[in-house]
Amino acid sequence: MTTQTANQPINTADSYYDILIAGSGGAGLSLALHLADTYKVAVLAKFALTECSTYYAQGGISAVFDEEYDSIESHIEDTLIAGAGLCDPEIVRLTVAQGRQSIEWLRQQGVNFTEERNADGAKQLHLNREGGHSHRRIVHTDDATGKAVSLSLIERAQAHLNITLLEYHNVVELITASKLGASEQRICGAYVLDSKSGSIKSIAAKVVVLATGGANKVYLYSTNPHISSGDGIALAWRAGCRISNMEFMQFHPTCLYHPTARSFLISEAVRGEGAHLILPDGERFMRRYDERMELAPRDIVARAIDSEIKKHGIECVYLDISHKSREFIQKHFPTIYMQCLELDIDISQQPIPVVPAAHYTCGGVLTDANARTDIPGLYAIGEVACTGLHGANRMASNSLLECLVFAEQANQDIRRTFAQLPGPLPLPDWDESKVGDSDEEVVIAHNWDELRRFMWDYVGIVRTNKRLERAMNRLVLLKEEIAEYYGQFRITSDLLELRNLVIVAELIIRCAQQRKESRGLHYTKDYPDLDNSQPPQNTVLTPEKPGRKTY
Repeated sequence: MTTQTANQPINTADSYYDILIAGSGGAGLSLALHLADTYKVAVLAKFALTECSTYYAQGGISAVFDEEYDSIESHIEDTLIAGAGLCDPEIVRLTVAQGRQSIEWLRQQGVNFTEERNADGAKQLHLNREGGHSHRRIVHTDDATGKAVSLSLIERAQAHLNITLLEYHNVVELITASKLGASEQRICGAYVLDSKSGSIKSIAAKVVVLATGGANKVYLYSTNPHISSGDGIALAWRAGCRISNMEFMQFHPTCLYHPTARSFLISEAVRGEGAHLILPDGERFMRRYDERMELAPRDIVARAIDSEIKKHGIECVYLDISHKSREFIQKHFPTIYMQCLELDIDISQQPIPVVPAAHYTCGGVLTDANARTDIPGLYAIGEVACTGLHGANRMASNSLLECLVFAEQANQDIRRTFAQLPGPLPLPDWDESKVGDSDEEVVIAHNWDELRRFMWDYVGIVRTNKRLERAMNRLVLLKEEIAEYYGQFRITSDLLELRNLVIVAELIIRCAQQRKESRGLHYTKDYPDLDNSQPPQNTVLTPEKPGRKTY
């Protein structure tokens, strides 16, 4: 599966590629396939190629296909409403307008979406409806859309001679011209850990693309705990890029509550097909929170569930679709049905125990409409980026759409500018002469657990000034301890993730402390209402000017 051939080394770099893409999800592989007919591309996967958020996405991709009832304008309006005043209307229109062609491109790559027959007997795409959407517009492959997309793109990438796929390769640090002593800032490549061998390579590239996903692993309970450790956000921050809107962490309302399946997601589409949220006594409670009830946006539903759990002192609430027939459930949700059945939960006969869990990072590396960051030659696409599409709350199934659209935007911009980019500079080797093997790896596990617990307790669904202050006090000590450890011992993948997570946690807390209102996914008891005294503002953090060498 993995290939490691490349051009001849440039200067002291171990490898050279035209384009280096960190991340093997929908965004990274889509861009690789767009570019590979012209350029030599390397794709880094931190683990196996399938270990990405795209692979685990259940619901689908939002796109307007029902022209009789739905429209581009309706999709735009729904997105803007969910984003609570912080979406960039031009970015929303750009993204939504490309929905249909993005789906058609995926079909050309071999993705088979679920179809149905219309009144005339002709086949058409089956469309689901999810929270926040006013119409059915979710294109899907049963309840395992991300898996279908991921496997198809991987197969295409493996077959392409110009794409090198490097599994178990994790970026340690971005290499910029300023860190090498040049007067003009630009990207030059990256130091990359081969976690199988333990060696660190220097890889030169004219263009580097961050497609590393979000930062949900910073919380104790997450729907994708193995992957989303905020690597790209931390890398970009250390390199000198602005970061925006990190206070808007989306908690998916319905994660399966079970001791052996804490991270299994129950798709939003289950509620879209009529499932009810109920208390242990069977009472439906969403009518107390929103007239849209179970179809309200995720932030409202997640806070409602959190409130009911705390109010009643219960461990979870329940999602009940047992009023639908077994045949309907098995047809629409085969993966969820079988997963729950393996845990002795027959969802055609009994409700599903659910709790909220960290799910999506709406903020990230600040980019423009072409996916460019503050550093020339460095791009960010997918969940790692803050494009302006999601604002204060991502609407369901807009995320995979964003991956596809901004992969194409980056593709077009790279093609326009590549010839004008300077060639790579000589890259120094990674220096491990002053570090040794760790004999205290328990420190990583303890720090990791402490970080995720206090982020869950103090910077979760409901916040206060006091909770944020407590979290920051704990974080300062933890950050110092991790930095000391990082300076003494050889790098491992776990240490890299911990180092990145503590930076992401700080960015989340700092953004949350700056927002003196409750908006979208950020809810604080100290400022429970919107601040209508001024136009809505995005939170933007600017790093101190990075030094010439921080590796």
